[in-house]
Amino acid sequence: MAGRYDRNPFEEEEEVNPFSDGKGRASGQQKFGGGSFFTTNPGSTPPAANSRLTPLPPEPADFYNPTAAVDIPLDNASDLRKKERELQAKEAELTRREQEVRRKEEAASRAGIVIEDKNWPPFFPIIHNDIANEIPVHLQRMLYVAFTTFLGITLALFWNIIAVTTAWIRTGDATIWFLAIIYFISGVPGAYFMWYRPLYRACRTESAMKFGFFFLAYGLHIVFCIFAAVAPPIVFRGRSLAGILPAVALIGEHVLVGIFYFVGFSLFTLESVLSVWVIQQVFMYFRGSGKAAEMKREAARGALRAAV
Repeated sequence: MAGRYDRNPFEEEEEVNPFSDGKGRASGQQKFGGGSFFTTNPGSTPPAANSRLTPLPPEPADFYNPTAAVDIPLDNASDLRKKERELQAKEAELTRREQEVRRKEEAASRAGIVIEDKNWPPFFPIIHNDIANEIPVHLQRMLYVAFTTFLGITLALFWNIIAVTTAWIRTGDATIWFLAIIYFISGVPGAYFMWYRPLYRACRTESAMKFGFFFLAYGLHIVFCIFAAVAPPIVFRGRSLAGILPAVALIGEHVLVGIFYFVGFSLFTLESVLSVWVIQQVFMYFRGSGKAAEMKREAARGALRAAV
């Protein structure tokens, strides 16, 4: 029964190289070389000198340990001493500057000079105004109203620009617009430096001479407000100021322009009334506190010194 099979199926067969030299079985030397590419004649191609990759250096034992200590190079002792000396020099310079500023402030306070820091308006400080902390209580109400008149003249002159601009657009006269701009540019800073700041300092230091300067400048301010409220046809038919006369003249021609001029007339009139009340209150305090007699004495001494 075993004779029915020609060969044992479990017998190891001899592998035959299909790329042999034609003799049916491989020669003693293999005709293919190891590696990525097959060669028919491996003996003709020398093997690569570095056929294997260089292994990476081993990682440290605590490479993946987040709590491992990290060696940070520190400055040596000489660098630390140098930085310490620099810090000490800077500290000494700051101390010297602070002492100098403090000395100047003390000298200014002894001389009666007050350093005025700009604190108003709060969002963009351009002037100094601290009535609640620097002005005596009995003068605060009067100065608050005076400050209201300063804001009032600012608003009136700004509205005057708007009203005159509408008149310029309707009538085509650009000269009145330039005059309105000049009124605003010169009027607002002039009001602050000519009468509000002198009154503020006079109330703070109770100086008789500063009160006298205030009366002179504030009187001119009241005259201008009354003149602007009326706006007589003296300069360019009075249309450079939003007063009652140009308002009546323009209301028939251009209703909107006339309305704007009537609003300007109302602002200048209210400013005139408040200004008259302020100068009356200041004069009453000036006479009642004896500042008038003090100003006369100071004027007499000044005249005597000038004569000598």
